[in-house]
Amino acid sequence: MINSLEIDSVQLSFGARKILQSIYLKAKTGKVTGILGRNGSGKSSLMKLIFGELSAEMSLRLNGKALLSRYRNPSDMRMLPHYRLIPEDFRISRVFDDFEVDYTEFKACFGEFSKFGDLKIGQLSGGNVRVIEVYIILRSDARFCLLDEPFTYLSPKNVHLFTGLISEEKKRKGIIITDHLYRSVVQVSDDLYLLREGSMYKINDKHDLVRLGYLPEA
Repeated sequence: MINSLEIDSVQLSFGARKILQSIYLKAKTGKVTGILGRNGSGKSSLMKLIFGELSAEMSLRLNGKALLSRYRNPSDMRMLPHYRLIPEDFRISRVFDDFEVDYTEFKACFGEFSKFGDLKIGQLSGGNVRVIEVYIILRSDARFCLLDEPFTYLSPKNVHLFTGLISEEKKRKGIIITDHLYRSVVQVSDDLYLLREGSMYKINDKHDLVRLGYLPEA
């Protein structure tokens, strides 16, 4: 089944400062929707609005049906925030059990984790914790995954592994991603947008990013 997620007519302000205005975004099964933007452009705020962590004037629809509550069913949507997701006292096995993701498959993909046994999350490096967090959200059975800065703290090798997993997982879900590693976002995205001064711009090629001031002229 092809699922669709639409957000439009977004108006978000913090005090007198307008963060987002008249935003429209659509994601659907089989596509990765990438969002670029500089620090403070509102990328994380938009993710939080979609996931229900922030409220604002907007319309949000899943398969054409309005989502009026801020509660999100995990079967509909999972979000990877840019901050720490998993409590430090959780053991690795519990994390995979709670998210109903196969730990054996994970270790087959990221072999270095076999040596950690069943340590607590707080005993791992920030990079290793991030690998687990990205994986459990990406491999979950949610119809949509929101990935906010998934490549933060990751080695180039693991960034490469996850770009491959994202391309694989989009076959069964819709994915929205934002990250400062813009080349990786461009690489995995089917639809690409730029948030700039509160507005959303559709990006068709690198020239659009230059024209809109995100990239310098060559």
